Amino acid sequence: MNPVLFLSETGGEVTVTWLLWLLLVLFFVVSFIGWWVSKNSPAEEEEAAHPAPAHESHDPHEPQEQETAAPDDLKKLEGIGPKVAELLNGMGITTFAGLAAADPAAIQKTLDEAGLQMMNPEGWIMQAKLAAEGKWDELAKLQDELKGGRVMS
Repeated sequence: MNPVLFLSETGGEVTVTWLLWLLLVLFFVVSFIGWWVSKNSPAEEEEAAHPAPAHESHDPHEPQEQETAAPDDLKKLEGIGPKVAELLNGMGITTFAGLAAADPAAIQKTLDEAGLQMMNPEGWIMQAKLAAEGKWDELAKLQDELKGGRVMS
């Protein structure tokens, strides 16, 4: 059985024009669906919701890292996971020294905006100071006293 005749409702009187119109409509439908899916990709939505801060807008009194410093793994600090490390990196904080010199209020504001109000950066800054100075034994002792990066009284 001829597949073109099978699709035809006229029982064998299929015109090339009808097939061309069908192909044209299918092309536009597939193109529209592809455009719509790529337009609504989660990565672009996340980027639009949390734009990267411009580096030119730093406060001149705020400590800044050297651009040549190799980034540290901030997740080594108690209480910092991948999401928080990504937020800190977005603020331009990529090293232990940069975190040690950072303003806790600015970090807290960024955490609050990201919906992480329960986090407290002060324990991270204490740890970062020790890590930046290479005091690994003291850092390990401090981390034993912390709970989720927080100083417990």
